[in-house]
This record gives sequence, structure tokens and C-alpha cells, in this order.
Amino acid sequence: MITVHHLNNSRSQRILWLLEELELEYDIKYYDRDPKTLLAPASLRQVHPLGKSPVITDGTLIVAESGAIIEYLIEQYGQGRLAPPPGTPERLRYIYWLHYAEGSAMPPLLLKLVFDRIEQQPMPFFAKPIAHAIAKRTKETFIIPQITQHLNYLEAGLEKSPWFVGNEFTAADIQMSFPIEAAVARGGLNASYPRLREFCDRIHSRPAYQRALERGGKFQLAS
Repeated sequence: MITVHHLNNSRSQRILWLLEELELEYDIKYYDRDPKTLLAPASLRQVHPLGKSPVITDGTLIVAESGAIIEYLIEQYGQGRLAPPPGTPERLRYIYWLHYAEGSAMPPLLLKLVFDRIEQQPMPFFAKPIAHAIAKRTKETFIIPQITQHLNYLEAGLEKSPWFVGNEFTAADIQMSFPIEAAVARGGLNASYPRLREFCDRIHSRPAYQRALERGGKFQLAS
């Protein structure tokens, strides 16, 4: 039996969604973030040394990292679903988006989250103006331009088809959902990116996405 070690408001929501799309049976072990640090609990290190989510166990096998988990589940249980055939141009695009999501799209969004929190953290009054100035300057000159560049790229990527690999929904769209939802929440993805907003509407309306939300619990990026 597959078990998803699921952290609230995390990338592991994508894995629940994939399992629902594949109509596989699975269990969930729930973990909650520390309300102050927002970090995963130490108990996750008992599953994987890094203590990160998502992690799945399948029998004695432990698989971590969203992309690796998706590839494993598609290979073992997909039966040709949610991935283009090997050796096709579509398969290459599929692999590209699987890796792009975390390798390119997420780093500037994560940096934005970190620098936003620097501005919000309590600190001595004499340090606050300096910290705020550094955070503001870094966001304006590097982080936000990077996010904008990626959003423009993604918007163009959906010009010819409703999904990232083509006309068919694939697991690459599941992988891409997290950075796009994160960009809606904190990266400036607004109505000026109509294709990306429509992508969000399409994924949120999928029955498997809704079932994953019901099983996974609160997921703020879906709102």
C-alpha cells in the first residue's frame, strides 16, 4: 500500500492529486507545520533524513522529491496514463516541465517568500530600516524581475494548447500546479496572465483535484 507522508500546505498536495487521477488506493499520514517557524515537524526525519514533504512509502521503498515521486508512480502504476509515450517529442516536453517546475520556477518564488518574511519579522528598531531597505532592494532589482520573466514564459507556453505538453492533461501539469498557485498567492500572477489564470481554473475544477483537497485538508494555495 502506498502511504503519503503529507505536510499541510505543501508540495505533497500534488502527490495526493496524482494518486486520485490514477485512481489508486493509498493511505495518508498527516504532519502539521510548526505555527511559528512554518517548518515540518522533526517526526518527518524518521521517514527521510531531510524531514521534508512529500515523501511516499510503497512497501519497504521510500521515495522523496515531487518529481521523482511522480515519475515513480507513473512508471509503476500509470499504465500509459498521464504521460506521453517514450521516444516522442511530447515525452521530451513532459520531462522538461517536470524538472522546470522545481528547478527554475520555484527558486524565485521561494526567495520572494523569504524576503517578505524578513520585512515582517520583529527586530530591533535600529536594524529594521536597514533590513527593510535590503529586502526591498533585492526584491525590486532581482526577485520580482525573475518572477515576471518566468510568468511571461509560462503564459506564452500555454498559447497553443490548454496544457503544458499539448492538448492532453499530463502529470507535468500536476507538477506545474504548485509554482503557478504559489505565483497567484504571492508572485503577482493576476488577470494580466489570462492563460495561467484559466489553467488554474481548469485544474481546480477537476474532480480528482477536489477529491485530493478533501483528503489532504486545508491547502491555502488552492484559494
